[in-house]
Amino acid sequence: MATVTVKNIPDELYERLKSVAETNRRSINSEIIMCIENAVTSRRTNLDEELENARQLRRFTAGHPISDEEFNQAKSEDRL
Repeated sequence: MATVTVKNIPDELYERLKSVAETNRRSINSEIIMCIENAVTSRRTNLDEELENARQLRRFTAGHPISDEEFNQAKSEDRL
């Protein structure tokens, strides 16, 4: 396996990476590998599947409307 050294990572970025790694129960190195894999892996989207998923979600949530006020309140409380 190859080895890569990354220099000059901003402190804020490193702290966020460290936090995400802890949340995912990974080492920082493993988290970096996952980030790189996610960034370079091509994801083909099946438009028909995505549309069907959206339709199902609309049907599922149709009986649970939320007002703009409720939505904005949830946003301000970091619940979204």
